[in-house]
Amino acid sequence: MDLPFGSRLNIASYLLAALALFLILELHLLPALLAGLLVYTLVDVLAPPLQRHLPGARAHGVIVALLSVVVVGILTLIIIGAIAFLRSELGNPRMVFENMMPLIDRARGQLPQIVVDHLPDSIEDFRTAAIDWLRQHATQLQLAGKTAARVIVHLLIGMILGAMVALASALPSTRGGPLADALVARCSRLVHAFHDIVFAQVKISAINTAFTGIFLLVVLPLFGIELPLAKSLVAATFIAGLLPVIGNLISNTLIFVVGLSVSLGVGIAALVFLILIHKLEYFLNARIVGTQIRARAWELLIAMLFMEAAFGSAGVIAAPIYYAYLKRELEAGKLI
Repeated sequence: MDLPFGSRLNIASYLLAALALFLILELHLLPALLAGLLVYTLVDVLAPPLQRHLPGARAHGVIVALLSVVVVGILTLIIIGAIAFLRSELGNPRMVFENMMPLIDRARGQLPQIVVDHLPDSIEDFRTAAIDWLRQHATQLQLAGKTAARVIVHLLIGMILGAMVALASALPSTRGGPLADALVARCSRLVHAFHDIVFAQVKISAINTAFTGIFLLVVLPLFGIELPLAKSLVAATFIAGLLPVIGNLISNTLIFVVGLSVSLGVGIAALVFLILIHKLEYFLNARIVGTQIRARAWELLIAMLFMEAAFGSAGVIAAPIYYAYLKRELEAGKLI
């Protein structure tokens, strides 16, 4: 049972939770938090159906342990596969340049002359410009490589911690003190906020990706138009769509630019389609967001703007989760 909203123990738990969330961003531990929450949430969602067939506290613990191993294993394989894919793409830059040159050649007829004058004339020019850029930014790239390695380590540690917490929650334990109970309530609401945001955004991104795939892979080919990198754009639409609000802007910009490289008409057609489809999706998205996140798009956008200004790109990612958690706490305290 929750303590009164204004009690000293509750206020202390709110301050500790706020400090923890602030330090997570300040110390660049957001990947570990998200990975841990993801593992814990997946185990929490998958365990109950299995536990109904195997009653008993010990059986519940075994199920959670096995699920934790499976979920962490699958997520680790996904990370390794993504790294292998990126390394294969980066390890063969000639293929990247060869794929880019047709887009650049088509763009010459669509872009102003002042922009065309700065475009490379051949693959060799493209490669030379890329090598020069790499040399000029070698220090920043080394730092980015170290940062990427640290993020991967944090992801793995976060997944293991999420599995450990899920297992500890499934096993019988002695009851803690009142402050511990208050902190558990804070953590529980954060988990529910993460669940609401992630599952709502996955639904929205899947719907958006399905419509975009139909347009790029079915509608345009019916009119004899083959958009370059169409399958990659569909994948990028799903990944970018996991970011609330700005994800659609990112994917739409990519599709418009690639469409413009084919012809001005295709670029305009893509832009019109994206506008129309997002108008149709608006009502469905509003229902999904309204029921799971209980926040309007403009609320999330304001939260993301403030968090980006304070913490950079990590703030943009954390803002929807933090805001959904804040709303849950305020609703629980009957303040909104």
